[in-house]
Amino acid sequence: MDTAKTVVVLGGGVGGLVAASALRKHLPRAHRVVLVDREREHLYAPSLLWLAVGLRKAESIQRPLARLQRKGIQVRLGEVEKIDPETRRVTVSGEILDADYLVVALGAELAAEAVPGLREAGHNFYTLAGAEGLRAALGSLRRGRIIVLTAAPAYKCPAAPYEAALLIDAFYRKRGLRDAVAIEVFAAEPGPMAVAGPETSAAVKQLLEAKGIAYHPEHQVTSVDAAARRIVFANGANAEFDLLAYVPPHRAPRVVRESALAGETGWIAVDRHTLETRFPRVFAIGDVVSIPLQLGKPLPKAGVFAHAEAEVVAKNIAALILGRNASERFDGHGACFIENGNGQAGYGGGDFYAEPRPIVKFRAPARRWHLAKVLLEKSWLHLKA
Repeated sequence: MDTAKTVVVLGGGVGGLVAASALRKHLPRAHRVVLVDREREHLYAPSLLWLAVGLRKAESIQRPLARLQRKGIQVRLGEVEKIDPETRRVTVSGEILDADYLVVALGAELAAEAVPGLREAGHNFYTLAGAEGLRAALGSLRRGRIIVLTAAPAYKCPAAPYEAALLIDAFYRKRGLRDAVAIEVFAAEPGPMAVAGPETSAAVKQLLEAKGIAYHPEHQVTSVDAAARRIVFANGANAEFDLLAYVPPHRAPRVVRESALAGETGWIAVDRHTLETRFPRVFAIGDVVSIPLQLGKPLPKAGVFAHAEAEVVAKNIAALILGRNASERFDGHGACFIENGNGQAGYGGGDFYAEPRPIVKFRAPARRWHLAKVLLEKSWLHLKA
């Protein structure tokens, strides 16, 4: 260890927070850890579903990023305007930051505008404003047709739209209004959470069927008429609605797309075990990366993978700085909860790097999985920011 090093982490989501915290834990204070984000508050996105059905308040699922400074992490608020991966130089709101090691954890950009009429017609429950809007709409709608829509086949948190439908079902059952509303899921993909394998996909479909939620796979939306409350699909079908909750198309952030980091998919390509890009000492983790699997689909974009990838990258960067062997490897293991409403949740997990296809085990909904999800939320909000 000859000179002090600077590690810059771009993005204050799950991956960025874990990476910065782990780096600070493993590195002496002589080395700088800088976290860059445009928002002052870290939002715990998994809890947006609970917020949408009135089970959480916005202030309860956010924490100030400034708290990280108590740990010795420098927080730089601003817009990431340019990334030069060859020099590891980043422009943040006009200021130049030079990094010895760079970790890109900028997540996915939500692009509702990619589908004509979608933004005006419904509620994007992947954002705080959209989840709050959905909560208000659910509170005022007492009868009608509710559609949960995935606007593209691939999106982060693959369980979320199905959890949303199940939680909306529980919301209306609790109020004695379930018979007055129809809840349907229109999905661009051929089956729910197909990358997790046929067992998990079938189990999720069963959860929907048990609650009387109609499931329509392979419906790719082409446009939405907000005035007529009508969705038009590529297969010629139409669907009218009284309330629309949607998952928008995703794309890599503009600053990534305009940089040399963007690969053929538009996302960042990395080594699947070390998360290093083709540029030395530049790593990328979480939703901004695309890791192809043998079955033809990419590794799902999910917080559990961002968390594990961040731990690997942080330990390896610390080892390199301290002159040790960087031996940590990301093994593709992950799991997620599937909220079922009424204080129950399912749980699916396994090896997503297994070949020829992921080996994932699904566990039926039970109270203990819901409690485990609540505990995860509490521990995250208490410790990470």
